[in-house]
Amino acid sequence: MNSHLDQVQSFCAGQRWFGEKGHDVRVEAMATSVWLSDEGAWPAVRIGFVYCAGPPGVEIPIRVYQLPLSYHRTPVDNLGHALIGEWVEPDLDDAEVWVYDALHDKEATPYWLDGLTHGRQLDGLEFHPVQAPDRKIEVPEDAQSLVLTVEQSNTSLVFGDVALLKVFRRLEPGSNPGVEIESALTESGSELVPEVLGSARGRWPRAGGGTDSGELAMMTAFQSNATDGWSFATSSVRDLYAEADLHAEEVGGDFAPESHRLGASTAQVHSELAKALGTDIWEPAKLVEHADAMRRRLDKAAAAIPELAPYADGLTRAFDALAAYDQPVTVQRIHGDFHLGQVLRTIDGWKLIDFEGEPAKSLIERRALDTPVKDIAGMLRSFDYAARSLLADHRGDQQIAYRATEWAARNQQAFCDGYAEVAGTDPREQTVLLNSFLADKVIYEVLYEARNRPTWLQIPLSAAAHLAGQ
Repeated sequence: MNSHLDQVQSFCAGQRWFGEKGHDVRVEAMATSVWLSDEGAWPAVRIGFVYCAGPPGVEIPIRVYQLPLSYHRTPVDNLGHALIGEWVEPDLDDAEVWVYDALHDKEATPYWLDGLTHGRQLDGLEFHPVQAPDRKIEVPEDAQSLVLTVEQSNTSLVFGDVALLKVFRRLEPGSNPGVEIESALTESGSELVPEVLGSARGRWPRAGGGTDSGELAMMTAFQSNATDGWSFATSSVRDLYAEADLHAEEVGGDFAPESHRLGASTAQVHSELAKALGTDIWEPAKLVEHADAMRRRLDKAAAAIPELAPYADGLTRAFDALAAYDQPVTVQRIHGDFHLGQVLRTIDGWKLIDFEGEPAKSLIERRALDTPVKDIAGMLRSFDYAARSLLADHRGDQQIAYRATEWAARNQQAFCDGYAEVAGTDPREQTVLLNSFLADKVIYEVLYEARNRPTWLQIPLSAAAHLAGQ
């Protein structure tokens, strides 16, 4: 029988949420939490903390992943896909056990629901219900769980079509921005984010000594009849392409009214965040720092992706303008990774989700204050992606390509119109800020597409040419 760690490593390597694939990384240790289950109960349930490191002699920071564990005395027929391994467990009187990812085990998941419903406090593991005004949501205690398959970096479960439990896989010490922001909005009575029902916080041993703590999970109201913004928008684009001789506003699936409402909702959430969590000011010196960082990202990307190099000088002008900007800029907590996949169209209107920020950035960076213009730039780029991602089926059709440009521009304008009506200021008038954040986002997109989806590389390259004035 392989060792515990060999089996854990083999299991983790096959999971979508495990961010170490493609690297020479090994699972070098695993710690465990207090038991969530009662003594003598089967399955026995607790949380595993998996520590990953690079090969000997290679400096790679230790990464910690959360792996909830359920222990069974016999194999479970319908959980083969979630089997971590089989071993003798000293903490269960040396019983031979079959160990599963507990999030896929319907006999194990009620412990999370019970903890969040009743605010259980265990040694090193605390469940915190969130108190919201006029709460209408009640999760049945016997609600069954269902794992959603759309998550990439975390794991989400739906309980009884009422509540969504998001369990964070990659752990960092400190406050998770998604929990922090969405809880603050819920407590202030916002109707533009799914209501937060509670969160779980835990402690785990720090590599090298000491203890770290952070959020392990968050439960929100489940939006059962919602459509994500990306699916909604691309359906509109398909309608347009099917009627290639019509303009976007003439097609039955015209998305511009929805974009307008989304802009208004975004501005409202930005206003609510400013009130709930405060604001600050970036003085011009801070803008110089950001411009320098943007230039460095451009230089690195242009060196790695030759197709970007012709636009480097033009993009640099946007960063030079930012460095020369002599007005103070108001900053606050923002979404941080805003695009059409981060919004839901419900029967009550648009709701914003997933305020965790960019996954590749550190927790400190994701919790930092920033300008709302960054969110606006992210959504404007997303409209361009929605229009152009479907062009592969119409290569060489200049009329369709023209319609893609028209659709993107129409919806970008509608979004900004809606935002301006609520915010009282038009983001398009903040030209220096908006152009610099658009250029920085395009640089990120070029690197991502070159590495992951080369057939989509032309989407950000076209935007780079436009922003560079070519």
